[in-house]
Amino acid sequence: MKPKQRQAAILEYLQTHSKASVEALVSRFNTTGTTIRKDLTVLEEEGAVIRTYGGVMLSREEGDQPIDRKTHINTAKKKQIARVAATLIDDGDSLIFDAGSTVLQMVPWLAQFNNITVMTNSLSIVNELVELNNDQTILMPGGTYRKNSASFHGSLAEAAFSYFSFDKLFIGADGVDMNAGVTTFNELHAVSQAMCRAAKQRVLLVDSSKFGRKSPNVVCSLEDVDILITDSDISPDYLRALREKGINVMLVDNDDE
Repeated sequence: MKPKQRQAAILEYLQTHSKASVEALVSRFNTTGTTIRKDLTVLEEEGAVIRTYGGVMLSREEGDQPIDRKTHINTAKKKQIARVAATLIDDGDSLIFDAGSTVLQMVPWLAQFNNITVMTNSLSIVNELVELNNDQTILMPGGTYRKNSASFHGSLAEAAFSYFSFDKLFIGADGVDMNAGVTTFNELHAVSQAMCRAAKQRVLLVDSSKFGRKSPNVVCSLEDVDILITDSDISPDYLRALREKGINVMLVDNDDE
């Protein structure tokens, strides 16, 4: 595992466990104490963690990781989830893409479609969309740029989505709780709520590590989700509970190529 991948995975682990000892991280990632301490030094310098005696805990940012780091977490699963999500798109569709790292993995699959409209607040997604050689219309909402997520937020961005009606929304999450619903660390989550209101169909893309994790800010209830795509590592209890809520759950086989 490369250092950046391991550092991202350490933060992913801390999002669930809040804090950890160096020994626990050494065992978790099958590496040396020296390597883990180097990783923690990098993360501390970036302001992502706070070092404690013999261990580490998340900083006050509570796991709101930069988008370029999130892309290194569970990448294979995210790519498979994105591939399946793209099968829900038809030529002529109008789509909303949120700024999540799993949704970002959908962009290469859009090259096969023509006459689609994509509105997104993600600068990363726009930069990749313009590289595609197909017939598409790209819309951006404007607003205040947030460097951590490379996306636009604020009242201007929220208002922009209210002027349109879209066929489908593809959205990610930092946590999925059976009671709280779809949650995020991003305190500027009102634009995600505006996206939900603007779409006829809401498709949630989350890998199985997100279940049972409750982040501080609620985007929408699970009852508002029409389709949920995740990997087959989801626990049977969560899968059954989701389907009991009437959500169409699509499972990605982790052995898929």
